[in-house]
Amino acid sequence: MKGGSKAFLIAGGSSHSGKTVLTAGLIRALIRRGQKVKAAKCGPDYIDPRFLEAASGAPAINLDPFAMRPERLRALAARQADGADVLVVEGVMGLYDGGANGLGSTASLAATLAFPTFLVVAANGMSQSTAAVAEGFARMAQGFSLAGAIVNRAGSERHQGLIQEGFARTSVPLIGIVPRDERLALPSRHLGLVQAEEHQTLDAVIEASAELIEKHVDLDTLLQAAAPLGDSRANAADLPPLAQKIAIADDVAFRFAYPHWLADWRASGAEISTFSPLADDAPAEDAGAIFLPGGYPELYAGKLAAATTFKRAMRNAASKGQLIYGECGGFMTLGDALIDAEGERHEMLGLLPLVTSFAARRLHLGYRRLTPLADRPFAGPLGGHEFHYASIVSEGPAERLFDSRDAADTPLGEVGLCRGSVSGSFLHVIDRAS
Repeated sequence: MKGGSKAFLIAGGSSHSGKTVLTAGLIRALIRRGQKVKAAKCGPDYIDPRFLEAASGAPAINLDPFAMRPERLRALAARQADGADVLVVEGVMGLYDGGANGLGSTASLAATLAFPTFLVVAANGMSQSTAAVAEGFARMAQGFSLAGAIVNRAGSERHQGLIQEGFARTSVPLIGIVPRDERLALPSRHLGLVQAEEHQTLDAVIEASAELIEKHVDLDTLLQAAAPLGDSRANAADLPPLAQKIAIADDVAFRFAYPHWLADWRASGAEISTFSPLADDAPAEDAGAIFLPGGYPELYAGKLAAATTFKRAMRNAASKGQLIYGECGGFMTLGDALIDAEGERHEMLGLLPLVTSFAARRLHLGYRRLTPLADRPFAGPLGGHEFHYASIVSEGPAERLFDSRDAADTPLGEVGLCRGSVSGSFLHVIDRAS
């Protein structure tokens, strides 16, 4: 990194505080001022980085303080900020929310990277109390500074005046009050916001947010508080490539692949190609490995079941011993069948003895500590996470892929399936553990 880049972090007082749309608008507002902006997302979220990418015009990465070592976080932040004036990092959930003992929280990332942090407090149902929320968050801060607060979704001028009255009694600078605006509403589904690429009006939403930010947030104070980034060199081999040539499924059904994986693999000399199962594409014939990421195959199960070229090519690759790996939605697609939310059964690839159901909904959520049980596709201890509503209806005989523990190191048993060169599980691998 050439140096000169600065960074700050936007955290939420809680989930659903509007911080993703606000952060996207903030990024766009800074670009309008001539700043070169890159973005990152705290935690394992796959969806929000796409909104940050749409706002900045450059891919956004994940910085996960549970699954990534401190030196890895610093290296990735530096690599991401290269060529930018400012790196804007969006937090996850509330500032202090995470796994056991705060592991994985936005606060732990802020402390590790020493990034000044701005708190977004939603004004729903509060006025002066928004200041008390910010003051309480500031008193709990350890190892980082709460540089200011932005109150979001404020109402009338009278409401905004009461908010200012409250902050006059706190130690937390109030750098903006953003009024409520129906133009900023975004739809959600079971895993979070509907994916960015599914929004035809997303750019209009980001532009509307940027206009509000320009009018109601003190951007000068925010930029002055941004902290310089050190010159840290990224380790390009934390996750060695699955093969020299890797084919990755990439469409709205299979979109959850981490950018830092791909950057590591390319830095190690791997060649990456993409294909769309929904378009009935086949993976590259010369690929040494095929990766089916997570996503929303349950929304497109009928179309996948009818994708004869894709299915034939995947089965042929398995018969030739090509390495095939699937995570979450990709794992479901590798199975015999997927039952959708309406209870209809759809034939999948039949490469693993597995039937999954989205009709029998049950939330599975949390960080995971993983130890591979097979010699593929990864070696050594790993950090990962699980987030899905699907259930396993049946599993046939097969080897297991990982030994799994939760964030508190409580054993969760052996998970995933391996058969021949094909393997997968509901777990998303984030990075190599220390």
